[in-house]
Amino acid sequence: MRHLNKVKKLSREREHRKALLRNLARSLFENGTIITTTVKAKACKSVVDKILSRAMEDSVHNRRIVNRFLNDRKLTKKVFDEIAPLYREDNIKSGYTTIVKYGYRRGDNAELSILKLLKFPKKEQKNEQTSK
Repeated sequence: MRHLNKVKKLSREREHRKALLRNLARSLFENGTIITTTVKAKACKSVVDKILSRAMEDSVHNRRIVNRFLNDRKLTKKVFDEIAPLYREDNIKSGYTTIVKYGYRRGDNAELSILKLLKFPKKEQKNEQTSK
């Protein structure tokens, strides 16, 4: 019986699965959206929600826990200073991401989905005018 076995194994060893989820979460925080298989998106969604729940309360302890998972100080700073305040003002407890079905992959017909953050800081576009 599978009592208390809620981990999606993704056909990988524990270290490989942890590295995969870490890379997916990092890409999501950097870009705002990622395209991946539906099963990986569902597994990554819970990880990202836990990270953003930690980031709601800005403390040294929470920063260290998030940094331990992301392994990137600049990205940790971005999560706490830019991404988390967008959700903090709405005062929501969970559901920071959404999964949208995208289609099927050509090679193996795997179901693809788009995993995206509901709110993501807009990139400032630099308007470079050429002087004539």
